[in-house]
Amino acid sequence: MQTPSEHAYPTHWEADVVLRDGGIAHIRPITPDDAGRLVSFYEQVSDQSKYYRFFAPYPRLSDRDVHRFTHHDYVDRVGLAAIVGGEFIATVRYDRIAPADEAEVAFLVQDAHQGRGVASALLEHIAAVARERSIRRFAAEVLPANSKMIKVFTDAGYTQKRSFEDGVVRLGLDLEPTDASLAVQRAREQRAEAHSVQRLLTPRSVAVVGAGREPGGMGRTVLRNIVAGGFTGRTYAVNRAFPEEPSRLEPEGVPAHRSVGGIAEPVDLAVVAVPAEEVPAVVADCGEHGVQGLVVLTAGYAESGGRGRARQRELVRQARSYGMRVIGPNSFGLINTAEAVRLNASLAPELPATGRVGLFSQSGAIGIALLSGLHRRAAGLVGISTFVSAGNRADVSGNDFLQHWHDDPDTDVVLMYLESIGNPRKFARLARRTAARKPLVVVKGARHGAAAPTGHAVPSTRIPDATVSDLLRQAGVIRVDTVTELADTGLLLASQPLPEGPRVAICGNSESLALLTYDACLTDGLRPLLPRDLTTSATPADFRAALSAALADRACDAVVVTAIPWVGDTSAADLATALREAVATAPTAKPVAVVHLEIPGLAEALAAPVPDRSAVDAGDPAGGVPADAAAAGAVAAEATAVVGAALGEASAERGAPAHRDRAEDGMDSAAESPASPAADGGSAGRAVASGAPVGTAAGPAPAAGGPAGEAAIRIPAYPAAERAVRALAEAVRYARWRRDVAVPGRVPEYDDIDEEGAAADIGVLLKAHGAVAPRAVTLSAPDTQRLLARYGIAVLPALPAPDPDSAVDAARRLGFPVALKPTAPHLRHRADLGGVRLDLGGEAELRRAYAELTELLGKPEELSLVVQSMAPRGVDTVVRAAIHPTAGAVLSFGLAGAPSLLLGDIAHRLVPATDRDAAELIRSVRTAPLLFGWRGSAPVDTAALEELLLRVSRLVDDHPEVVGADLEPVIVAQHGVHVLGATIRLAPPPARSDLGPRSLPLY
Repeated sequence: MQTPSEHAYPTHWEADVVLRDGGIAHIRPITPDDAGRLVSFYEQVSDQSKYYRFFAPYPRLSDRDVHRFTHHDYVDRVGLAAIVGGEFIATVRYDRIAPADEAEVAFLVQDAHQGRGVASALLEHIAAVARERSIRRFAAEVLPANSKMIKVFTDAGYTQKRSFEDGVVRLGLDLEPTDASLAVQRAREQRAEAHSVQRLLTPRSVAVVGAGREPGGMGRTVLRNIVAGGFTGRTYAVNRAFPEEPSRLEPEGVPAHRSVGGIAEPVDLAVVAVPAEEVPAVVADCGEHGVQGLVVLTAGYAESGGRGRARQRELVRQARSYGMRVIGPNSFGLINTAEAVRLNASLAPELPATGRVGLFSQSGAIGIALLSGLHRRAAGLVGISTFVSAGNRADVSGNDFLQHWHDDPDTDVVLMYLESIGNPRKFARLARRTAARKPLVVVKGARHGAAAPTGHAVPSTRIPDATVSDLLRQAGVIRVDTVTELADTGLLLASQPLPEGPRVAICGNSESLALLTYDACLTDGLRPLLPRDLTTSATPADFRAALSAALADRACDAVVVTAIPWVGDTSAADLATALREAVATAPTAKPVAVVHLEIPGLAEALAAPVPDRSAVDAGDPAGGVPADAAAAGAVAAEATAVVGAALGEASAERGAPAHRDRAEDGMDSAAESPASPAADGGSAGRAVASGAPVGTAAGPAPAAGGPAGEAAIRIPAYPAAERAVRALAEAVRYARWRRDVAVPGRVPEYDDIDEEGAAADIGVLLKAHGAVAPRAVTLSAPDTQRLLARYGIAVLPALPAPDPDSAVDAARRLGFPVALKPTAPHLRHRADLGGVRLDLGGEAELRRAYAELTELLGKPEELSLVVQSMAPRGVDTVVRAAIHPTAGAVLSFGLAGAPSLLLGDIAHRLVPATDRDAAELIRSVRTAPLLFGWRGSAPVDTAALEELLLRVSRLVDDHPEVVGADLEPVIVAQHGVHVLGATIRLAPPPARSDLGPRSLPLY
């Protein structure tokens, strides 16, 4: 018999999902009120689809059928519907059968919506519902001719059985998620969400709703920017104040309409710039006309308070009901610089230079500043592929754009300004996958406890910023602190190859500036070589020779050139030409950055497009290179030849790909084709073409006017040594992460782990404590020790000592020497209060210590004193694991006491941790040298410590009910580790997790 609560409408089963084509459907349980919708839906299904569903002609549903298909108990009988525009487009249903953990499942998809991935999405959700209701297997019968539905089941990735009986294909699916089913689910999620973003970025037609009749205003400004940017599709102006008869809006020269519905042609994207109270009518107008997406510039939503927050939720609900996605509200706009699109649907006055940097900003002001700063500093060096200002990001978020940029061939580097992360667990997963292909640089506002902007209606998070930073770095994210560092790092990554190591050569005409650069390298963990001082009388030829020698030196991985103003007739263009020729003739690709003080025009000259070296060597008069370039090239070639001969380098090393990662990913290198991304300035690499060295850099395509496909050498310039070095250090760390992740770590298996026994214990303990989610219960010391023992983790024995005689008896049982310590919550781990007595070797000593502690700290019953066996001397550490509702399971490590409590010196990794994660974890705290023999002390057993971390990680990963595990202190001795204290917290696992069906967030 089911309880009434189990029959209640399960609101948490509702979800919005992105379909294969990028559209949106709403999934929810079917209710008795849906009878009319069900009948209308069935009437629009073809006779063939009805035959496939019922195995016989079934032209219409009887009243009994309608009742049966709309009345469910949400336990043994469940039906879900996919809905678009308020109407059913597909249904799925299960009925529990014998045995009790099995159910029969059946689908029906409207013919017009078949092929959109609706059935696959419904299968994910009905499977999650079934698991929640203790159903472990699905059974389905499908006609052999219904190949589409058979494919839905077989492609899902679940463990399955298949047979053919009585002319019917019988399928059985084990609903326990597998690696294969999770991979299928996430691949579908990526394709669908990327496609939804692609539809926003590549519209064939755009309507600006709210374009005023007079110049000025937000809507008219965006309309002007779309037209001025050269948008390749159709553009429309919409304003209900326009005259009823068709007209054109001048001077833009675009058709003007009173409504989107009045436009005869399809409209893909609508930019909404009307007052907030008018937006619902605009959304309905767009939805009825089949618009695919909205960019809402209008403010007055969640950033304005409670009523605005409700208005924002309704905006998203209404737009999704029509299958539309929303950028904004309170957005700055959207930009796509691709030549086939050229869309500037934003408030930016001009379309940025075309390039290969994707830019995402949650702040319109920061977005404006970044676009302006990159245009000012990087004109000719790098450009933008796509830009979005998400505003309140009520729907489309950074996660969606990561899905798009992951395999976007036009984007090589991603820059993101974030003020909140709505789903940190998903963000870390997507960031890790994207970072394995291309650099992802993030700066996050509101880092030190400040609340997210009021417009960001996201779940509140109490994750410390240090934890977030560690988790992002584990995912390969390059996290920087300021918007300036975001631009600095992005410029270097977009224009230079990745360094192969931390060794940095420094050369320039100022010893003081070189020393500042040297110090900055040491501060940022790089290994600078001794600077080479060219003296203030250095000529461009001297710079060229020094840079050529450094690039040819196998002992260096990157070069920083320092320059101060010189006396004489040398121009910034002469120096830039010399440096770029040195890079062009280098035998191997290495990153180069220039630090200069007050040399006007140098940054621009280093970023300006020039023809490739083969054109220069051929004496191309149209090459745009100064007249002395040929002579300078000869000097550079001679210098390179001398250095190369001294090192015995083979000419075959010339043309090595600058971004080794691109070759590893199976992507084309610059040498393979003149039309490859590298050949148009899009991929960092240097190659040999027709026997002549050619330089390319990952940046924008060459500026108009240069030969098609020419390779350009561009070098970033910085006004301060610290800024250049910081960017270079981030590139070094990212490159190291890329190399490490290419050989992934593993999650070890331990033969002595009793996973089933632990699961049984946890079930009994939760039942005994009457645990109700989300409140956790703390286990007693014996229960904690028993559970940890299931995972091979032993806690050093401790016996209660309520009085001196009990303490002596306990010590005799354990064996002297012993420790005496309080375990009361207010005194636990407070050795600084003098509450711990160690190495008590006999009864008299123990009784004396007992008296001292009770006199110092309070009565025995207040202290909860225990006697514990002594552990070998070593380093006191702390190991923790906790489940955070948004970030997931996190494993933490630090040294016990002041390092972790006072200095916050704790490192974190996501669970499940691999052997590589555990090794990095103990080495990433600042006090790590204490583990490895600092100042002549004996190194401790870090291998045993890593194993302990991995066992704790396995415990919380295998059992989501373990929401917290604290092991403190953990003594790491020369041989082995000893856990002196442990606490475990349990709670019923959440109904849905990151392993659940894909869905859009409902804030």
